[in-house]
Amino acid sequence: MRIAVTYEDGKIFQHFGHTEEFKVYEVEDGKVVSAEVIGSNGTGHGALAGLLSGKGIDVLICGGIGGGAQAALEECGIELCAGAQGDADEAVAAYLRGELVNTGANCDHHGEGHSCGEGHSCGEHGDGECGGECGEDCGEGGCGGCHEQPSIEGENVGKICRVHYRGTFDDGTQFDSSYDRGEPLEFTCGAGMMIRGFDAAVAKMKVGEKVDVRLMPEDAYGEADPRAIITVEIARMPGAENLSVGQQVYLQNAYGQPVPVKVTAMTDTEITFDANHEMAGKVLNFLIELVEVRDK
Repeated sequence: MRIAVTYEDGKIFQHFGHTEEFKVYEVEDGKVVSAEVIGSNGTGHGALAGLLSGKGIDVLICGGIGGGAQAALEECGIELCAGAQGDADEAVAAYLRGELVNTGANCDHHGEGHSCGEGHSCGEHGDGECGGECGEDCGEGGCGGCHEQPSIEGENVGKICRVHYRGTFDDGTQFDSSYDRGEPLEFTCGAGMMIRGFDAAVAKMKVGEKVDVRLMPEDAYGEADPRAIITVEIARMPGAENLSVGQQVYLQNAYGQPVPVKVTAMTDTEITFDANHEMAGKVLNFLIELVEVRDK
């Protein structure tokens, strides 16, 4: 079996359509026997799916991915495990242990939507180091997948749009830019692939137009949910004593799905995890340029 992971500096790269590298793992008898990093050598979701198929890939582990890319992978017979974050090697190990669950099309990158439904209690397992029961309510943050959004209106709804964008915080700090990557972002407008405010802006734009939008949390990644922050006794999670503040690991919700969380605090006896999306509660500013619109 051959497993590919969207890859950058040891981590799972969160933009499938823009990944420049994949780390490919050769697996025999449930164990990794070799690994190599390869270039993407292509642009667009279909090209990447074809590249992976040509390399004999059986499974793709990635972060954010859209519906079109998911369909392309299905056509190539490649199993998808989306919604993963953190260390690439550990994600593969978690997959081989049966701990990773595909969240499906989630498009989890700046400009794309990510949220959850109801609160779930975390089950056992984390990133391979943590175990034990964590019967706390994780709230709505960071559990993978996309929630349903109110319909978007505009002449571009239902069409494939290619946009360049630059995202900044109110202090001017840039958090993402398709201009820097040199490749526009492609998505189906109004299909729920994007955060609502971004999608709504593009829906009414003309090709060649540039707009500046300022999105409040409710039109972006939502408010940070205090219920998504949980504190657990380290004694209840064997291996948790080896974690450190700032580290990202996985817990498991009541449905067996991996929940990416960040360690935010730790004492000799307790550890605190935050399952909120990293952009939750933040005001986001986007410069958006509509490059192309075409029918599906």
